[in-house]
Amino acid sequence: MTDMPDQGVVRLLKTSCFEGDDRQAIETVTTHISLLLLGGETALKLKRPVRLPYVDFSTPELRLAACERELELNRRTAPQLYRGVHRVTLEDDGALKLDGAGKLVDAVVVMHRFDETTLLDRMAEDGALTEPLMARLGASIASFHASLPPQDRSGGARRMAVVLDVNEAALATTELFGEAETRRFNAAFRAELARFAPLLDRRAGEGLVRRGHGDLHLRNICLVNGEPVLFDCLEFDETLGTTDVLYDLAFLLMDLWHRDLPDFANLVLNRYLDLTGDEAGLPALPFFMAVRAAVRAHVGATAAEGADENGEELAAAARSYFDLAVDLLRPREARLVAVGGLSGSGKSTVAARLAAGIGPVPGARTVSSDRLRKRLFGVSPDTRLAAEAYAPEVTARVYDRLAEASAAILGFGHAVVADATFERKDDRDRMAAVARTAATSFHGLWLDVPAEELLRRVGKRRGDPSDATEAVVRRQLARDHGSLDWTIVPGEGDPEAVAARAGAVLAERAARCEAGDDTSPPRELQSEPGER
Repeated sequence: MTDMPDQGVVRLLKTSCFEGDDRQAIETVTTHISLLLLGGETALKLKRPVRLPYVDFSTPELRLAACERELELNRRTAPQLYRGVHRVTLEDDGALKLDGAGKLVDAVVVMHRFDETTLLDRMAEDGALTEPLMARLGASIASFHASLPPQDRSGGARRMAVVLDVNEAALATTELFGEAETRRFNAAFRAELARFAPLLDRRAGEGLVRRGHGDLHLRNICLVNGEPVLFDCLEFDETLGTTDVLYDLAFLLMDLWHRDLPDFANLVLNRYLDLTGDEAGLPALPFFMAVRAAVRAHVGATAAEGADENGEELAAAARSYFDLAVDLLRPREARLVAVGGLSGSGKSTVAARLAAGIGPVPGARTVSSDRLRKRLFGVSPDTRLAAEAYAPEVTARVYDRLAEASAAILGFGHAVVADATFERKDDRDRMAAVARTAATSFHGLWLDVPAEELLRRVGKRRGDPSDATEAVVRRQLARDHGSLDWTIVPGEGDPEAVAARAGAVLAERAARCEAGDDTSPPRELQSEPGER
């Protein structure tokens, strides 16, 4: 393989930066722009002396600057991993030396080596990612973005045009994709950029363009002491690394979507938005995700054509990203779905399971009365509130906010799944009115669970956003909930099975809408044998 670091430099690093037995077991990992040496608790990262349309490491000075910037940027999120930078110099006697006085010939980033089984891409392949981890990851990224100062407040669309320029230049160097389809591909992205230009410029003016991570996919996130840590950010191009914060997040969302993990992509987005409140950017998110997929397509194509082995596998991966980018640009209808039921019916779980399949990617914004109530009182979702937080006037404010948030998100052209008990007919009717005002479709689902099962579920809850107790459930059961014109879904059994039943209802409704027949009345689903 061409454009590799000097072997004399590699030998120096192996003898100088590793000790004892570690020298005998050094692993070498090559990427399209880096060479990593891994041994013991140390990881060294060299920049390959490449010159590509999107990166130039062709001189020692450029590689040193990139190493120093990599250290600076990554210490924002992973100070426990990044130790420092060594210069490699050529001395007067012809010997290579670390941090000597001679001529600079290379540079290396020194890192603490972590357990590679905790890389989130590995965990995804092993099926080891979990909902709590994804929720913490979304919150962690939100906190990181909140800590960053705004950059250039002008030219949000111009910045994305630069990304498209890079993509087009890189695609022009590969023969993996046909000329005609590449031309259509590029034209589709330019059309979307023109459509979103006012929004992107407005977001830049609001300070939402920041120097973020820039390369935020699963392979660049690991676990340290059980918590997600972002590392290996994009260090070599300040223009490409300084972007809209949602474009920064979009790489992770696209990666999860590409791995057929849409529920996790939706969960990360929702926990991120819980903290940032950045729903106004949702219209551009499918475009952002598609651009990220296009980046992966051209990087993969370049790697495939330069590979000594695994070329076909790399080419297939590049093609999958290309096709995904096209699909992500496909319009999807926004709609409002409300999931109601008494406490313990599983409505929050079902709402979360449904969300990824509703509306534009990566799925609907979930709006939960429990989370809105906690936010109203300025506490975390798992903090229990006092009884006065559930007074009728407070509950009325919560439902006001639920309707207002749903209306706002629908107004942005994104989908909503609203999750609340919806005990009162007025509250149920209000959600239908929100959808009518937004000129979008609405479907209400009511999860029906026997009283004894509701009481059992609520009694065993721990660390849940809902504060409902058995006494609360008994009061709910005693109330008159009025006429119910929502589809009744049996809520007993495995949550996945309940979500599948609810999803089937929505799919049938969508099919009727497409056929122009949406006049049939709500119905009650039947449980499978043995479930009731």
